[in-house]
Formats: sequence, C-alpha cells, structure tokens
Amino acid sequence: MPKTDANHAPFAYDGLDRVIHEKSRLGLMTSLMAHPKGLAFADLKQLCGLTDGNLSRHLQVLQEAGLVEVTKGYEGNRPHTSCRLTKAGRRRFLDYLAVLEGLVRDAAKAAGKEASTLSRLGMLPT
Repeated sequence: MPKTDANHAPFAYDGLDRVIHEKSRLGLMTSLMAHPKGLAFADLKQLCGLTDGNLSRHLQVLQEAGLVEVTKGYEGNRPHTSCRLTKAGRRRFLDYLAVLEGLVRDAAKAAGKEASTLSRLGMLPT
C-alpha cells in the first residue's frame, strides 16, 4: 500500500491525533489548556459532563500518552486529585489544533465552492 503524505493525500489529516480527537478527551484537553495551572477532578467532571468512571478512564489514556499529569493528595482530610497538561501535552494539542484549523479551512473552501456553484445555477433559496 502506498505511503501517504501531505502532497499526495492532502485530505488525510494524519495530524488528527486519535488520542486527542475523541470527543471527551478533546473537551478535557481544551479545559486544561484554558487552565494552565490545572483543574481539580470535580471541576473537570463538571466542565466536561463526565461521570467519575468516564473521567478517570479518559485521564488514564491521556496520562499514558504523556499529555496530562495527574496529582493525588489531600486538602485537609479530604482526598484531592488535580490534573494539568504536561509541556509535551500542550505542544501536541497545539499541533493537533493547527491540523484541525487546516481541516476547517479546507471544508469552508469546499462549501464556498459548492455555494458559489449552486448560486450560479439559481439553486440557492432566496
């Protein structure tokens, strides 16, 4: 099977990292990107609309990939878990966003061509 590259397969979007691209993990990465000092487990759970179990599992995947650092400790007598992006996680997320931006640009350009053609043919509603 031939190897793809950006010149031969411009719509392959190989940089859409599957670890990040999953909906819940994308939400987690975005939340953590917006909070560089990190967030408490409970805050992430609320922000992303996840259950304890789902959040734990997604954080484990991100942690195993080296994207997120999870710190467990205590605040007073209560257990406290906080999460933050690693330096590599921040870089990888920015790279992912650059690829996603290109995808959106390509889709908008294609939609613009379609709209232009439909308009020229008188097929757009007025």
